[in-house]
Amino acid sequence: MTTLDDRHTTPAPSAPTITRLRVVLLLDVLDGKQQAFLDAYEQIRHQVAAVPGHISDQLCQSLGNSSQWLITSEWEDSESFLEWVESAAHRKMVEPLHNTVRDTTSLRFMVAAETPEGGARRARTSAVSRSAGLDPLPAPPLCTNGVVRHAITFTVEPGKEPEVARILAGYQSPKAQVDDSTRLLRTSLFMHGNRVVRAVEVSGDLGNALRHVAAQPEVRAVEEAINPYLQEARDLTDGASARAFFAKAALPAIEHVAAADLPSDVARHAFVHPVKAEQGPAEARRLAALDAEDAADAGQPLLASTVFQRGDVLVRVVDVGAGADTSAVARGGRAMEPVTDRRADDAQGRTAVRTSPKV
Repeated sequence: MTTLDDRHTTPAPSAPTITRLRVVLLLDVLDGKQQAFLDAYEQIRHQVAAVPGHISDQLCQSLGNSSQWLITSEWEDSESFLEWVESAAHRKMVEPLHNTVRDTTSLRFMVAAETPEGGARRARTSAVSRSAGLDPLPAPPLCTNGVVRHAITFTVEPGKEPEVARILAGYQSPKAQVDDSTRLLRTSLFMHGNRVVRAVEVSGDLGNALRHVAAQPEVRAVEEAINPYLQEARDLTDGASARAFFAKAALPAIEHVAAADLPSDVARHAFVHPVKAEQGPAEARRLAALDAEDAADAGQPLLASTVFQRGDVLVRVVDVGAGADTSAVARGGRAMEPVTDRRADDAQGRTAVRTSPKV
C-alpha cells in the first residue's frame, strides 16, 4: 500500500533468485491530523492485505520527529504492486490519507539479499532488556509546524551555580546545518536554583541534531568543563553512561501553542512549576490550555508557550512581547534565570547568541 501517487517506471534488475519488492513511503503528517492518519491507515491496511501479491506492511514513527512516519510494504513481485498502484481501486483506497499529510516520498527496491535467509527473525529479548531505559529519545518528540521541541534537565552542586552558568553561557555555537534535512534552530538555557534546563528547537530529525551537537569539539569541551559540578556523575566518553544520563535528563515537550502572527521583537522566559509526579501530566495539560487561550487573544502578552514535563519536573518556556510584564504569564511558576539563548543565523551558518549569566 506504500504510495499515494506513484507512476509506472521500469523496475531495477533483481537478483535471479529473489523477486520480492520492498516499497517505502515517507510521510510528513499534518499538525493535529495524527489520529485521522492512524484511523485511515487502520482502515486501509486491511484492504491492502487482500490485494494479490501483497505480503506484509509496517507502520513506523520517527524517534526524532513525531510528524514523520514511514510505511513499508513487501510484495511478491513488482508486477503485483504496479498493477495495484495504477488501478482505480488504489486511488479510492488511499484517498482518506490525502487530507492528513503534507508531503510524501515513495521509493521502490527489489530485494537482492537478506540475513537471515528466508526472513526468519531471531529473538533478541536479552538485548532489549539490557538497553531498557537507556534510550535518550524513548518516544517521538513533539513536532508542530515542522519544528521539533525537546529539553533536558539536570542539577549541579549547590553553590556552584555561578560557575556553571558562566561555562554554559560562554561556549561557541556549533554549525546550525546538521545535514540536508536537519537544522538547529534555537537553544535556550535557564537555571533556577541548582537546576539547569536546556530547551532545543530543531527542523528535521532531533536524534541526528543531538548526535551532531555532541560530536562538536566546542560542545564536548563545555560538557567536560561542567562535569565536576554535577550532582550525578557521568562519563560522556562511555556510550552506555552517556545514554543513561541523557535518558534520565530527558524532559519531553508535552504541548506547544503559539499566536497566529508572531512579531520579530519577542522575549523568551521560563518558569518551573512545583508539582507532584502523579499530578504532572494533568497539570501540564491544564497550563497548556490556559496558554492556548492567551495565545489566541491579541490583548494578552503571551505569544507562544511550550510545556515540558517529566515526573515532578514541569517547565514552561514562553515567548512574550518585548517589555511585557512576565508576572502576568507566570501562572504560579517560579521564574528561571536566562543563561543563553541562541538562534540559527542563516548568514553565518552558526547561531546568534544572547547571554545573561546572572545566576
